[in-house]
Amino acid sequence: MNFPFGIEEEFFVVSENTQRLEPQADAVFLARAKELSGGAVHRELLQSQVEAATPVCNTFQEARKHLQRSRRALADAGRESGLAVLSAGTHPTADWPLQQRTEKQRYDAVMAELQILGLRNLVCGLHVHVEVPDDDLRLDVMRRAIPFLPILLALSTSSPFWRGMNTGFSSYRLTSYDELPRTGLPPLFSDWLQYRGYIDVLRDAGVIRDASYIWWAIRPSHKYRTLELRIPDACTTLEDAITVAALYRCLVCALMADRTVNSIINSPGRALAKENKWRVQRFGLSAELIDPFREHPAIDAAGAARRLVDMLHRYAAALDCLAEIEHVETILARGTSADRQLAIYEAALAKGCTHDDALQRVKAWLQEETLAFCPATA
Repeated sequence: MNFPFGIEEEFFVVSENTQRLEPQADAVFLARAKELSGGAVHRELLQSQVEAATPVCNTFQEARKHLQRSRRALADAGRESGLAVLSAGTHPTADWPLQQRTEKQRYDAVMAELQILGLRNLVCGLHVHVEVPDDDLRLDVMRRAIPFLPILLALSTSSPFWRGMNTGFSSYRLTSYDELPRTGLPPLFSDWLQYRGYIDVLRDAGVIRDASYIWWAIRPSHKYRTLELRIPDACTTLEDAITVAALYRCLVCALMADRTVNSIINSPGRALAKENKWRVQRFGLSAELIDPFREHPAIDAAGAARRLVDMLHRYAAALDCLAEIEHVETILARGTSADRQLAIYEAALAKGCTHDDALQRVKAWLQEETLAFCPATA
């Protein structure tokens, strides 16, 4: 099996010159971005955000070209309208009460339920789909992947600021997102029948319309025969996004190849993974974790990331993405987007900049880094 996959990236739409979030969608910009990206760019729940999705891919060379084209399309379309995009879990200074929802029937239903939480959902994530055709196997892989999810989050953290505040978190995005219903780590379903029974009860009771209203950190896709990763923050650097996607694809491959990995995960095991998830949200790569590999009582997040790369090395070789997963060392050496944002902010303060000026430097870096390494649209 080749493990076909797809990647979805969410972006904030900002003023090109000030990096101020644009609460109202620009129809000309959206139409032009969609044209230049070959239809990859779409609206999101809030008008200040857009999503770019790849088609089904079989190699990361292919996926990289699609992501580069989408980011460059957003840059080129933005330049024509005085706009740009930022890729991060949160926008450092945006104020959620100023946001406007996108007019769409599905979004109307979501906002009617979520109310204020819908407007507060001013966050951007990275989603990765990997094909797992068998229903029961998809649930089995989802369950056994849970202990490794905090590692993937640790490598993607990009949301240390919220409404102009240094939150003290590496991923404030998930701290905010966890306010929504049906989020966080999924329950431990034993098989597809049990999962479908859960969905049917919610649907029959009028709680949800279908399974697309489930927003766990990992979930079976409602549209496709895929298992969708949803825990990562949006990655500012394109290569970081590729790396997280490659690790996840290899993880799915590994869990399908070896059914003994995490085969005895139970409620206490899920609770330990939830603790690790919170610690990564708070401390990022510097978090001390309960060892998901069960080799030691504790392991730091960076060590866990290296251990995951070692575990997945042979699967990455088979899927021709060794270089992509080995980029983990680059992330560990220079830090995640959250680490780099905080370093820029703190360096600016040390030079005598005001809090607002320091945040402005962070936003300018985010805009520049989001569009780095993206060749011009053909």
